[in-house]
Amino acid sequence: MILTLVETDLEGAATEVSLEAVSFGRDLSAAGNGVPVDAVVIGDVSDDLRAELAAYGVRTIHRVGGEGVAAYSGAGWASAIQQVREAAGSVVVMAAGTDRGNELMAHVAARTGASMAANVLSFSGLAPFVVTRQVVGGAAMEEMKLHERPAVFTIAGHAVEAKPADVSGAGEVVEHSPTIAPEDLVARVVSTSQPEVDESGALTSARVVVGAGRGVGGADKFEDVLELTSLLDAALGVSRVVTSAGWRPHHEQVGQTGSRITPELYIPCGISGAIQHWAGCSSAKNILAINSDAEAPMVTRATYAVIGDLHEIVPAINAEIRKRGYGG
Repeated sequence: MILTLVETDLEGAATEVSLEAVSFGRDLSAAGNGVPVDAVVIGDVSDDLRAELAAYGVRTIHRVGGEGVAAYSGAGWASAIQQVREAAGSVVVMAAGTDRGNELMAHVAARTGASMAANVLSFSGLAPFVVTRQVVGGAAMEEMKLHERPAVFTIAGHAVEAKPADVSGAGEVVEHSPTIAPEDLVARVVSTSQPEVDESGALTSARVVVGAGRGVGGADKFEDVLELTSLLDAALGVSRVVTSAGWRPHHEQVGQTGSRITPELYIPCGISGAIQHWAGCSSAKNILAINSDAEAPMVTRATYAVIGDLHEIVPAINAEIRKRGYGG
């Protein structure tokens, strides 16, 4: 059985990258002998979530509850997942390549004595299980063999398309109340607070990202870039220079010390493309660079480029989008 961790958002719906992981699991099942695809959800499972996961081909939803998992703990939640895996007899345990997914799968791998592959893009063999994954911030690909069982890995964001199954699964919910050892709860979340409103959206799962760099010119000159972000229903990502100057918050930073993004389209505006930033955006499928410097590294590496003042080009793009009736 293939067990996939499904993360949920604040409304209790499955995140897009988790649905991508479930879709990857179905592909893996189809390549083998049709072993079932199950999901493990820590927390509540609403009727809508059950129906959605069933539509994605999930046979059984292992709902994990209890005091031991009420607050997030890497070791505690991994212990719960491991107990579900043992009870269900799964040969594969996987998750989306989010911060939480990578942490939990690393714990599960350590507990089972297995290797873990992070940020997998595809698989090319089953005996042994061979995967291709991103390394060096997406600048290179590595082929890795996972000889042990269970096979433990995470799926890079947007490596596969999230799409419902041709045949729905049963979506049966099975309750689990695992016993979590006290030593697994030493490091855990003990309090939470309301975060600042994040206008950029979730960078790591966004299909379109609009970037902004030093070329924007100041904290009060983001209006056009923010409008483009809104019109495209995109996320805003910025360079380290921007966050260091205090123009935008750190959670919007793309790069080696920020988020690594994998969108269908990245539109960096006024970003030169230093190696630290490139480490965070090189996995974008298409890059449309807007820059006044035709020799900037970002321009030379981009799929497409527009050379000129971003404060002239971006408003023109916004006007054309509105003219065509897009973006509300």
